[in-house]
Amino acid sequence: VVYEQEGVFIHSSCGKNDDQDSLIAGILRVIEKENEVVVDWRPLDETLDTSNILCAGKDSSSVVEWTQTPKEKCSRGADRPSSYEAEWDMVTTVSFKKKPHSNGDATTHANGESKWSFLFSLTDLKSIKQNKEGMGWSYLVFCLKDDVKLPALHFHHGDSKPLIKCLEKHVALNESPHDERVLLVKTQKSLSQSFENLFDEPSYGLLQKWKKDPYIVTMGKFSKVTNYIVGSLRSSDPSNQRRPPSEMADFLNDTIPGLKINQQEEPGFEVITRIDLGKQPEVSRREPVSPEEWAKNMDSEGRILDADYIKRLIFKGGLCHTLRKEAWKFLLGYFPWNSSKEERANLQKRKTDEYFRMKLQWKSVSEEQEKRNSRLRDYRSLIEKDVNRTDRTNKFYEGEDNPGLILLHDILMTYCMYDFDLGYVQGMSDLLSPVLYVMENEVDAFWCFVSYMDQMHQNFEEQMQGMKTQLIQLSHLLRLLDSGFCSYLESQDSGYLYFCFRWLLIRFKREFSFQDILRLWEVMWTELPCQNFHLLLCCAILESEKQQIMDKHYGFNEILKHINELSMKIDVEDILCKAEAISMQMMNCKELPQTVSEILGIENSSVTPDSDTGEDESGAELSCPTSLYQSVSTPVIAANGTRDGAQQMAETPSLTPA
Repeated sequence: VVYEQEGVFIHSSCGKNDDQDSLIAGILRVIEKENEVVVDWRPLDETLDTSNILCAGKDSSSVVEWTQTPKEKCSRGADRPSSYEAEWDMVTTVSFKKKPHSNGDATTHANGESKWSFLFSLTDLKSIKQNKEGMGWSYLVFCLKDDVKLPALHFHHGDSKPLIKCLEKHVALNESPHDERVLLVKTQKSLSQSFENLFDEPSYGLLQKWKKDPYIVTMGKFSKVTNYIVGSLRSSDPSNQRRPPSEMADFLNDTIPGLKINQQEEPGFEVITRIDLGKQPEVSRREPVSPEEWAKNMDSEGRILDADYIKRLIFKGGLCHTLRKEAWKFLLGYFPWNSSKEERANLQKRKTDEYFRMKLQWKSVSEEQEKRNSRLRDYRSLIEKDVNRTDRTNKFYEGEDNPGLILLHDILMTYCMYDFDLGYVQGMSDLLSPVLYVMENEVDAFWCFVSYMDQMHQNFEEQMQGMKTQLIQLSHLLRLLDSGFCSYLESQDSGYLYFCFRWLLIRFKREFSFQDILRLWEVMWTELPCQNFHLLLCCAILESEKQQIMDKHYGFNEILKHINELSMKIDVEDILCKAEAISMQMMNCKELPQTVSEILGIENSSVTPDSDTGEDESGAELSCPTSLYQSVSTPVIAANGTRDGAQQMAETPSLTPA
């Protein structure tokens, strides 16, 4: 319980506000639960006749539902004062009744009658209306999503400001431009909470709760962000009500602007295009790049002789751990590939000064200043909460007062100064943790993280445009690979591929072991063999699981559950081989659709969806960069310290992806 206030009343009668019998005294609490924060009001007198008023119940979507009962209808009194708000008589005209199939948190008596109480999650809060009665006390009205209003709560024995301050620690509240009495819940904060809920529940906890209610558990934990999108973007049209799981795909289409997957150009007609991609080639991987190989590709001034060659080596085998601290700075763009050792040392000096200037900005903020800066408070609160649960089983972060946790916190706070508009959103700590683990240096880790966030920025923006684009692109690729599997997913209302959301959001961080993620990320950072290789990794995982999904006739819930439980069970080397094979398969295709060519960045293709040839205007055929897979032997170093020119040309791919 983070807030508790007695003497909070509901005025239950119509206009008889002087009659003590019309006031229901209660206790208001704000409670932090494992995965959510709830507001709970309960009456003090448990002997009240509950037939007069209400109980709070929640349906499967965690939104309070209200049903009117005839005997509780009441017309407004003719002598009601003008200052008397309509919300006061809400409880006499509306009753909330707990549904038979509800899993709500309403308290019930032994005889089944519910107390006069209500409870809601802050994720369902839309706005708060605050006002003052002529008698001097303040009252609040909570408005939930779908414009549902709860009864006004009157603070006879205290002010409502402490409650507002408490709520601001968990949701961002902004004054409405249209009514200064109304505080609106800011979307960005709700988005952050949704990311938080996405990561709260480990898979083993999900499995236990799954048996009780698979739909709630799956949508509430694994796909919490999908629920957020649906809730926050739903229109206020009362006819747009929640739909059962069988209609979820249509619902997502209605409520997520810009997410248009598999739309037919003409109603009533389906264009079926089958392109033969040929057989997937066999692909093998090599050993990680050794310190000797790295040193041989560097001249006397510390310049990389052939960056493309090194990238190909890393793509095919990754890096040995001792090289990561240096090589990741190049892969992430912190160090230019053509820089000398001296130039890099000067760069680090400048970046160190710049980092500590930004760090000083938030370090020097006093408590009084922070009280007047709600955004900074919100960022700090989220970061502190996330840091305490990020990779705590890793020795680098385990235990209390771990210096790794302090660095994680400080880097994320400094990033808020670097990009205050974006600030911090749940999930970013997952991206920073492996980088800090490898760098073991605060400044280097920060600038590498900045470079990584430049790539991932759109994933965390309020409009989530990056996530929408990736889901659409993934759908195009998967349909080309296996239209039958896509059709099956659509038949199970899973064609939007939102079960891949977590994969894309934090680049598989929760799907592989910590050491496997180091390997996977460094391979992806080479940007080989094509653009958006991470989408081909998604295709490879889904291709590995499609047989089980289809053979066992998995439906909407089962698909979500199955994908969630793949976490920590995927072989990273196997998936890298499969994704590489898919890339070769597509690059060898002479009838590759233009959309797919653009997604993968294959510049040599001038193929259109209507083409029946793989030749461009010059007659050159689209070819697979076979040299990428043949040029990973140790380079020949000439006497002057440079690689042999003939070999270098032989090892250059015939097709250079964007």
